[in-house]
Amino acid sequence: MARAATTQQKIIYTAAAWAVGLLIFFPVLWTILTSFKTEVSAFASPPEFLGADWTLQNYADVWARSDYPRFFWNSVAISVGSTLLGLAIAIPAAWSMAFVPGKRTKDLLMWMLSTKMMPAVGVLIPMYLIFQRTGLFDTRIGLILALMLMNLPIIIWMLYTYFKEIPGEILEAARMDGASLRNEIFYVLTPMAVPGIASTLLLNIILAWNESFWTITLTTVNAAPLSAFIASFSAPQGLFYAKLSAASTMAILPILIVGWFSQKQLVRGLTFGAVK
Repeated sequence: MARAATTQQKIIYTAAAWAVGLLIFFPVLWTILTSFKTEVSAFASPPEFLGADWTLQNYADVWARSDYPRFFWNSVAISVGSTLLGLAIAIPAAWSMAFVPGKRTKDLLMWMLSTKMMPAVGVLIPMYLIFQRTGLFDTRIGLILALMLMNLPIIIWMLYTYFKEIPGEILEAARMDGASLRNEIFYVLTPMAVPGIASTLLLNIILAWNESFWTITLTTVNAAPLSAFIASFSAPQGLFYAKLSAASTMAILPILIVGWFSQKQLVRGLTFGAVK
């Protein structure tokens, strides 16, 4: 009886997980399907599926109208650059908080996390003026710095959690063998935390790739990433759903592919240290 009950629970949990997964994926699926419809079919009510007019013209129009490769490479440079810069700052910071904690370390961590609770529009005017006066407006370097600072609390928190799972005795042994602080961090600690660092890197690349508020606000043309590419397909005459869906699909497809192929590494990193 117990085995039968366990089997039933597994079936229920699996069905529930699939239901939640499909519910989360449904907006993405809807966007992809709409991108292959004509504008008339995209606006149809009730929605058309089997009887819809399917076409690839939306993708041809989007490609012809905009310089997609430029937006794509801007997104790659900004998301990867901001994440790598954030890791370079966060690894030593998380090491200090995990292995040399002070009386206010937890308060500092909570303060950093609390900055993520502030609405971005609350600092819009200061950020805009700073970027204009320093020449960082509409530049890749400016967006890399902005997104790095925005995601730095998350990076430090994640790395701090991973580092806390590593026995401090290993680092003490490295010091006794004559390892310098730099060698201790980069040649002892970092290799042991590769799963956690990799998952932090992947997650923050996704966050930076999907950021739209700051990337649209702090750019115009030169450094505009794919979020601005999507926004350019709204017009005063209204939204062209089919073309907007095609642009959205072209913007999210690269990060979906990256997430799909790196999901094992991401899950491994997120569960790092959960079972000893």
